[in-house]
Amino acid sequence: MPDLTSLTPDEIKILLESCVLSMLFGSLPFGFAVGLFAYGSDIRKSGSGNIGAANALRSYGKFGGAIVLVMDVLKGYVATIVALTSAHWASSNLALATAIAALAVVAHCFSPWLRFKGGKGVATWLGVLCGLSWIAGAAFIAIWLAAVIPTRYSSLGSIIASVLSPVALWLLFHDVGVSVVAALVALLIVWKHRDNIARLRAGSESKIALRRAEA
Repeated sequence: MPDLTSLTPDEIKILLESCVLSMLFGSLPFGFAVGLFAYGSDIRKSGSGNIGAANALRSYGKFGGAIVLVMDVLKGYVATIVALTSAHWASSNLALATAIAALAVVAHCFSPWLRFKGGKGVATWLGVLCGLSWIAGAAFIAIWLAAVIPTRYSSLGSIIASVLSPVALWLLFHDVGVSVVAALVALLIVWKHRDNIARLRAGSESKIALRRAEA
């Protein structure tokens, strides 16, 4: 990591602006907005109550779910591109850029627009991974599919893919800092899935109907 104490006032300003922008992107509750303005309903009162793409798909169908998924992925992707291009010390230090981008996932999970409640961070983290490397994003999707197709548990796929993302990033970049940030994000995503984990253990977790593309 760079010596932040040696940064100039302008560089510190850029760093803070990058962090704020990342959190701003991540905090935008697209699932809530799509439900409210396109369907006239509060997604938090439908299905699982989550604002993410999975519940949007259950509540509003394929089109609504696809919109929320794309927008949530874009939040993470844009935050990552901003972090990578914000300044020379960020673009040359992948761990710092990853940490800045990861703030989008945190803000998605604890959106100030929803009284610091939010989604589970999976799609936004996928966007971050795609911004870091399309290979990392593709690996996440492949792992998710490998877990979901035989079990039909979307939550299980999300948990496994998130937990394995630090390994994928290590294999790509061999950067301890990047993998540590990814591990912290994975822990947050697992914690946000704690209710799903309890239902998985009890055998009461809802399965997805793959033929109807419900997730």
